[in-house]
Amino acid sequence: MSDQGLRHRRPHFIKPNDDIPSVSGPLLMEERAFEPGVDENAITSIVYNNPFASLSIQQQRSRLPIFKNRSHILYLLEKYQTVIVVGETGSGKSTQVPQYLVEAGWAADGRMIGITQPRRVAVVTLANRVSDERQCGLGDEVGYTVRFDDVTSSKTKIKYMSDGIMLRELMSDPLLTRYSVIMVDEAHERSMNTDLAIGLLRKIISIRSDLRVIISSATLDAELFRDFFELNETNDPSKDTATIISVEGRAYPVSTFYTKTGAPNYLDATVDLVIKIHKNEQPGDILAFLTGQDEVELACDRLREQSKNLKDCDKLWVVPMYGGLSAREQLKAFDSTAYRTRKVVVATNIAEASVTIPGIAAVIDCGFVKMRVINPKNGIETLMVIPISQSSAEQRAGRAGRIRPGKCYRLYPESEFDKLLPSTIPEMQRSHLAPVILQLKALGIQNVLRFHYLARPPADAMKQGLELLYALGAIGDDGLLTSPLGINMADLPLPPMFSKVLLSSGEFECSEEIAIIIAMTQIQDVFVVPGGGKRHRAEVVKRKFSVAEGDHLTLLNVFQNFIQNGRSKNWCNQHFLNYRGLIRAENIREQLVRYLKQCKIKMVSCSGLIGSTAKIRRCLVNGFFPYAARYDHTGNYVTIREEYPFKVYKGSAIMYRPEYPKWVIFTDVLQNSIRDISEIEPEWLYELAPQFYDFGTEGEIASKKRRTDDLDSTRKANLN
Repeated sequence: MSDQGLRHRRPHFIKPNDDIPSVSGPLLMEERAFEPGVDENAITSIVYNNPFASLSIQQQRSRLPIFKNRSHILYLLEKYQTVIVVGETGSGKSTQVPQYLVEAGWAADGRMIGITQPRRVAVVTLANRVSDERQCGLGDEVGYTVRFDDVTSSKTKIKYMSDGIMLRELMSDPLLTRYSVIMVDEAHERSMNTDLAIGLLRKIISIRSDLRVIISSATLDAELFRDFFELNETNDPSKDTATIISVEGRAYPVSTFYTKTGAPNYLDATVDLVIKIHKNEQPGDILAFLTGQDEVELACDRLREQSKNLKDCDKLWVVPMYGGLSAREQLKAFDSTAYRTRKVVVATNIAEASVTIPGIAAVIDCGFVKMRVINPKNGIETLMVIPISQSSAEQRAGRAGRIRPGKCYRLYPESEFDKLLPSTIPEMQRSHLAPVILQLKALGIQNVLRFHYLARPPADAMKQGLELLYALGAIGDDGLLTSPLGINMADLPLPPMFSKVLLSSGEFECSEEIAIIIAMTQIQDVFVVPGGGKRHRAEVVKRKFSVAEGDHLTLLNVFQNFIQNGRSKNWCNQHFLNYRGLIRAENIREQLVRYLKQCKIKMVSCSGLIGSTAKIRRCLVNGFFPYAARYDHTGNYVTIREEYPFKVYKGSAIMYRPEYPKWVIFTDVLQNSIRDISEIEPEWLYELAPQFYDFGTEGEIASKKRRTDDLDSTRKANLN
């Protein structure tokens, strides 16, 4: 049949009792998507354990758990508009379902199969795997698109993308006419973009009856999603538009142990339990979960110290695993151990789900996780340590049962487990909503309060989001996007405050420098923290890069030195800098420059000019004025509005100054500490943010500046 004939032909489907046709293409066995908390810039590859590597490709595919459901999935997809696939990790849903759809003809008419993932690294990894299975080059039949990176062509039939990219495609193609099937993978994570995409897909399928939607995950409230997508308003079940299918995975039994009472210090309890297991349990590696980089490094140091005093037992090999590590350091967790050596992996929630570390026989769960949560009092998002959910606890325990029976030790009583939330709170209900509102308005949805959300956000958060967009100038008095600023802000793949800074950089004659600074803030860790005795040397080198005015200019200084030294990897290693992160920052900078040129913003550099640092900092204030703070007599920084106190994140450039600056802006918050800080003048807030602060005779800035000056005078008088 000709291609023209295929273009007008509905895809053929296979009923459950039909013979399954043969499929071709090499295959990797395990599904290994990534979970929240993974540093997108640090991990670029992963180790896959394929116990059937010696078998033929056909035999490998037939051993995947999802293979026996192939015909059933295709049948349901023909009958229903929405299919909810609940498949355990390792079932093969992320890699196999898109291929089944292509083989059944769903991409034969020139349209594509689109698969969304919450994280960039999962998109790239899965696309690489499937292209290998299809025996094609990446970007040919199988491609991917993530922020600042597009590897697709006119031949692409299977397209992996981040959910944020799909939202951006909706702006140019509101009905997604280029796609025949959209698969939303890892939907249980309930990221903001995932929830928003799901709400928009529900609107689209009510108009496009030919579009099919697949919602898939390992742990999912399937009935919630089915009811959300069900468009049948009658009592006739034959007219249902959504259904559920469950696919089994691979797992071994895991014995769970609880403490009788809560651990007063879960870090100390983790270290003690690792040593106890190592002395008394049978051979098998250990995976211990902690909340952040600092805790992981501290626990590793303590374990290494205690392991030196161990006698009459095997050696202990301690390996950290968190997002800030380089790819090489992270992959050490997957290395095999030497004879009579037990491996201990101390990790954040980077290893909570889908990533299988070979040899793990025991898991230690501290019961906490770091997560971004908006503070309703001040409207600032903070990375906080909070209790995990029951579903996350089960995911952690499952790491011990992926390749052999194992044990999970929870450092809290079973009664506390029963009190945990069944699942993680959706990001839509715990994050700042300005980006969501901006996206919806750019898509023509003006009444954002009546939008069909999968999880309805708090009213206060909606109010704060609208207020911020109005203060930034993205929306006007009528609530509509302003032109061209609001439209351009919606087009940029950045949060609203970053977009405002970038788009106004031409006015401040520093667009070249601002593009670099924003690109550098998009990578998680510029400075690498080495282990052992190199930490002091790394700290000395870091001080040499520091700029007195703050972290943003320090980032600019690092990038400019990187370029001047020929983008040398050896130079980065010598100066304890994240080489891969800097390469990615350069790529992002180039993308941002192209966006600026599309928006007709002039590219200007203020380098070498008098007052150049002031121009850059004034431009930062033009977007980040909501994150302004003054130095308080308590030794903390206090926000201008709400007077909320914050400490300074250790490692900030301003900590190397003899005394802290009086007025600053910041662009990130971790727990109760601010980071990415720059010194400002309070007069700039008068000039650049009159719509956000009260500037009366006893207004916010005036009264607080006078109070700060009075305190300084009193302090100096006391010293004298």
